[in-house]
Amino acid sequence: MIEKIHKLTFKLSPSALNLMKECPRCFWLHQRKVWKRPVGIFPSLPTGMDRILKVHFDKFRDKGGLPPELCEHHSCTDMKLFEDEEKLKIWQNNWKGIQWEDKEGNILKGAVDNILVKGKKLIVLDYKTRGYPLKEDTAEHYRLQQNIYNFLLRKNGYETEDYFFLLFYVPKEVMPTGEVIFDTELVKMDVDVEMAEKVWKKALKLLNEECPVEGCDWCKRF
Repeated sequence: MIEKIHKLTFKLSPSALNLMKECPRCFWLHQRKVWKRPVGIFPSLPTGMDRILKVHFDKFRDKGGLPPELCEHHSCTDMKLFEDEEKLKIWQNNWKGIQWEDKEGNILKGAVDNILVKGKKLIVLDYKTRGYPLKEDTAEHYRLQQNIYNFLLRKNGYETEDYFFLLFYVPKEVMPTGEVIFDTELVKMDVDVEMAEKVWKKALKLLNEECPVEGCDWCKRF
């Protein structure tokens, strides 16, 4: 058994906290730099879509408007895209993102896709690319991630609305000229920053305890 050592500090992200939900032992071993779960080949299409969507939204922000996939929804009435380009680029950067450090030196960070503004409040907007139409529970897989983004914004002194948006892009058809047409679906979900804070505190408590005994098929062989 790995012995408990003095209290450490950690730098966590939404993906790390999702791993904790999936397997606390994998999470502990990874964050304590003992062992890392093998990672398969990550598909490049979502990354490519993310890149061109940011450019797409930037063009509308520079014109002071919203893209049609948002304009057609009444939920986006009286909204605009976040105008501070330099700050947004930091928040979108996977290596920087929105960060917050607690009194003990632990850091939580996350990179957003985009931010909408309504009055004085910010609204997190995240793009998602899927190969198939949404299922009933599809959006639920992203709830913790989005709650963390709102938690981070509030910890940095910003007001956020009590909801966030997930904008899904789903391939529909290929045109005779070769262009791929995507359907879009905007999902509005309630923000729960208390959930994010509870998961954050649970993660730190877990990491400062002994390694969990029960594991998954990945880590039980370690």
